[in-house]
Amino acid sequence: MKIRSVITCAALIPLGIGLWYVGRTAYQGAMTIHQLLTENKQLKQAITNLMTEEQIGYAKVVSQEKTAEGTLMTTLKFVETDRSDKLKKILEKDYTIEGDIVHFDALIVKYGSQMVMDGKARAMYLWRRIYGEAMSPREGFPIEELGQEPARYADLLQLLPAEHRQMFWEHIWELVHDPEALSQYDIKAIYGNAVYTKLRPGLIYVFKITASGQVYPEVVPEL
Repeated sequence: MKIRSVITCAALIPLGIGLWYVGRTAYQGAMTIHQLLTENKQLKQAITNLMTEEQIGYAKVVSQEKTAEGTLMTTLKFVETDRSDKLKKILEKDYTIEGDIVHFDALIVKYGSQMVMDGKARAMYLWRRIYGEAMSPREGFPIEELGQEPARYADLLQLLPAEHRQMFWEHIWELVHDPEALSQYDIKAIYGNAVYTKLRPGLIYVFKITASGQVYPEVVPEL
């Protein structure tokens, strides 16, 4: 009986070590993102540097015409602009949508006062997709890829090491599934914001984001 007990215990040792190592690795990974969101002053300063309201891009009609079957098709140009220079394009894509009503879908992160050094609200976004009235959101055309660093924020976290920047963009959107973490990191909300408008040639639809995370278009004549 003693020999059998020794063998049984010995067989369990590698399994126990394996479980401890996996748990320890996961715990260390969680602590790393935890420390980044709670203790890293460079990250908090970068979020504080976000403007309270700013232009984030625009859309305009390239062409709008009916097919032989009588279906109206709208080809639009979607542009995302640089944070420090509204005339500089950092993303430019053309899309052809059935109809003239187009939805622009974004993910929003809204930060609380603990994450912002001056105590004022801040928000950031990720453009996800574009789709028309005849499409479901799932069928929408992608704009930017979830988990990748958005082009507009390429310089926002430049003071952080590359691995920390990657970690931030990989994890920030996933917090939506963890209300306890949102509260702990003083992130007020992570949510989708889809705005839609009827597009007409000769107009420019300028997108802006407020400090509270509202994305909306302003319509101006094309010069």
